[in-house]
Amino acid sequence: MTAAVNPNRTLIIDLPGPDLTPEQARFLARYGFGGVCLFARNFSTPQRTAQLVRDIRQALGHDALIATDQEGGAVLRRLDRPHAPTPQALGMMGSEEAAREAGQIAARGLIELGLNWNYAPSLDVNVNPHNPVIGERAFGRDPDLVARLGVAWALGSEEEGVLSAVKHFPGHGDTTQDSHLTLPTVNKSRAQLEQTEWRPFRAAVAAGVGSIMTAHIVYPALDAVQPATLSPAFLTDLLRTAWNYDGVVVTDATDMHAIADRHPHGEAAPLALLAGADAVLSCGHGDLTTHADHAAALVRALDEGRLMPQRVAQAVSRLEHAAARFPGTPRPYSPAQQVADENQIQAWAAQSITFSGHWPTPDPAAPLLLIVPEMGEIGGPYGDPPSGAALADALRPHFPALQVALLRGDPAEALALLTRFPAAPVLFATANRWGLSSAQTALLPTLQTRPHVLHLALWNPEHAAVLPFPALVSHGFRPVNLRAGAQALAE
Repeated sequence: MTAAVNPNRTLIIDLPGPDLTPEQARFLARYGFGGVCLFARNFSTPQRTAQLVRDIRQALGHDALIATDQEGGAVLRRLDRPHAPTPQALGMMGSEEAAREAGQIAARGLIELGLNWNYAPSLDVNVNPHNPVIGERAFGRDPDLVARLGVAWALGSEEEGVLSAVKHFPGHGDTTQDSHLTLPTVNKSRAQLEQTEWRPFRAAVAAGVGSIMTAHIVYPALDAVQPATLSPAFLTDLLRTAWNYDGVVVTDATDMHAIADRHPHGEAAPLALLAGADAVLSCGHGDLTTHADHAAALVRALDEGRLMPQRVAQAVSRLEHAAARFPGTPRPYSPAQQVADENQIQAWAAQSITFSGHWPTPDPAAPLLLIVPEMGEIGGPYGDPPSGAALADALRPHFPALQVALLRGDPAEALALLTRFPAAPVLFATANRWGLSSAQTALLPTLQTRPHVLHLALWNPEHAAVLPFPALVSHGFRPVNLRAGAQALAE
């Protein structure tokens, strides 16, 4: 190997669980990775997770970058601290001040444990309602709104000591495919991309946001072959040269099918560095050999002369600068601050609720029917699902005569409930990120014969546009959203 700098410093890896075993510590020390990305499986008690972070830093022997995806709303990895709202909810309010404070709140729950890098927020412009992976993760459909709020959120995070990685450059908002599962293509002209997708990222560059995460998407307007993650046309010619960006560029995870199906065994790592990335996110979901494969691919590329030591040194230098600027020194998150943040988030949840159509306030003493999936589906970037029982618990203090049918595989329980209470108003809740289930669809003809049905859109507000009922859209399914929605129904 000819590199003067350890190329593994450009790899950000994941770990299997909430503790670092001695064997895993030796593995980290042997390879000297640049950092670790924590997922929900790595978070446990605050004391235990803080110890995990300390153990990682001790094993790596340098100022490691410890990252996670704490976007707010549906994409949260740490759940035992105040939950920042969905970007979409912030977009409904349109306040830069609220967005900045939301970024600060997300960061406070991370820096408390010593994490210094947040792969958030999404600067994707949600122009396609059929997008399977962005949706409520975006601040909205207006690129200027996304730019204003997204940059404010990112700067709020960095003010609290957590480096922000805005994503997914150059834009994941107009796809109908999920790059976790396949390689999307966006056939837009350069002028169209400049007008919409690129505007928030240009604003982030101008504001000096510390890092940018790439998208595994092909944009033929600039590169008809390689996704942006592996494309010099995007990462070097556009981002570095034309836009003069000198912050850290990190890839989205290379285990995603958009990359791994075409470049298995870590072969995407040297390609990403050659394209202009500084950090490659390697996720093995518990399999450490994935990270060893990435390391071996980097060594081969250096030995064969496909990757130059100078490029590795440049990437590592940027990562070292970021670690020096955001050292990850743990900072206490006081109980008083947590209460204040929770109160603010509850207020935002109430402000962001939207109604469409007419719905009479139910009589709290009369039966009210709730039909809701027992548990929502998860996949892609989502780690924990909405709970139907949690919604019922939020409603009962306001509606003590609430009757509940939790949808599982078929609509039988819900149909029986509708038969028992033929005149009662119905709350039909969708906790789905994607399409309706077969059980929900089977209920629609019966529901359309009822005099009073209100749709509660807990996750995907696009469902409100296609279902023929008045709707309450909560723009989130976290406890604050459920409480806010219940309160709004009772008023």
